[in-house]
Formats: sequence, C-alpha cells, structure tokens
Amino acid sequence: MKILSRLLLLLLLCLSPKIFSQETPSETIEPIATDRPDQTETPSIVPKGMFQMENGFSYEKIDENESEIVSPTILFKYGVNENFELRLITEYVINTSGDEKVSGVNPVLVGFKAKLLEEKGIIPKTSFIAHMLIPELASKDFKADYYAAEFRFTMQHTLSDKVSLSYNLGAEWDGFTPDATFIYTLTTGLSVTEKLGAYIELYGFAPQNDKADHRFDGGITYLISNNVMIDASGGFGITENAPEYFASLGFSFRI
Repeated sequence: MKILSRLLLLLLLCLSPKIFSQETPSETIEPIATDRPDQTETPSIVPKGMFQMENGFSYEKIDENESEIVSPTILFKYGVNENFELRLITEYVINTSGDEKVSGVNPVLVGFKAKLLEEKGIIPKTSFIAHMLIPELASKDFKADYYAAEFRFTMQHTLSDKVSLSYNLGAEWDGFTPDATFIYTLTTGLSVTEKLGAYIELYGFAPQNDKADHRFDGGITYLISNNVMIDASGGFGITENAPEYFASLGFSFRI
C-alpha cells in the first residue's frame, strides 16, 4: 500500500503543473467525460493521444458487521483514436468483518472501449466496453482462480441542453465460478451550470443463480478546468442483500 500511495503521489506531483496550468489547445475539445462517480459508464472516448486518470476513494457499509474501503480505485485510459481507448483498472481494498481485517490489491483489469454509434434521433450514442481480469496480478488474499471477463454496452440520449438519460447493459464473471452476473444501470444527468453537474441513478446486479441486488445513488461533479473534475456521491441498497449504504469521493484529470 505504501509503495502504491507513493507512486500515485509522485505521479500527481509530476503532472500537477500541466493539469492546473492554463489550458492548451485541448481547450477546443469537449470537457473531460468520466466513468465515475455513477455506475453508468459514459459512451465518450478519451480524445486521441490523451491520457486520463480517474481516482476514487469509497466506503461501503455492507451490514452491521462488515464494511469495505477502496482507497484508491484507479481507472487509467488512453485514447488510441477517436473510436477506441485502452483501459486499466486497479483497486486497493480494505475489508473489515467483525474483528478481522484483510487488505490488498484486487485482480487488475485490462480492456478497451470502442465507439459503436453516434446519437441520431431515437438511436443513442453507444459504445462497447470489455475487460479481462488477470488473476495473478493481485495480492495473495485477493487472487482469483481463473481469468474472467466483463463487458457492457453504454448508451446515452440527450433530452435537452441540460438533461441526459444514460443506461448500461452487460455481464461480468468473478474468476471463481462459471456463473455470470448480469448488470443494468439507469441514470439521469443534469447540468446545473457549465461546471456543476448532478445525477440520480438506479442500478443492480443479477447473479445467474442468486437473488438480484438493487441499489440507488446520486451525486455531483464539478469541472475545475476543461481537463480536471472532482466528484462526490452516495447511495443505499434497496434489496436485503445489497449494502446498507456507501459513499465516494473522486478526482479525475487528463493530459
């Protein structure tokens, strides 16, 4: 954990002059679009040749005896061209159950996002995201047994200048069993001002051989500059098998 924290701090210190300095020609492109803080991934692709890093810190109260902290979760993106981005996800997890505490790095996920359709009439802006879980790239207590995949289709409708409707459909495997967990998300986004955004969201997970887990959340985003965004969010479980509540803070940038 110390090594990961120091590397992250060093990277941020090295990049901070570029991040917060006066905008470069990237000012002419769209403001940064992130896959956080909601669970609904954006269909937007990172601009060609740009690097994007989305950092999150979250707390989840699973039940009265168990909780989980993810500090940090990091999504790295690189825009290969206007239709394709490369992705890598890392998470450091601290799980507390009663008097026992286990911490370490979850299996790393590598993948891509590919643009499929531009928005036209009733046809939503659509992209496809796929990741592969690498079981060996994890801490000892968090290694999976098998390579596993996850995928989702991300779709977005522009309802007005200030309101959008987005939704995802997909599935994932955990690397321990052959059973799939199906995913759905539905979110409404609101541009309160040019810099301040807000959303509310319903989402859930439907395991192949278990009861579905449904949740509700909401949050805000603030655009510090064209390439820098911060966010805060929180929510609660709807079904009995969902977490009691959860909250998250995030910081994202691109260069």
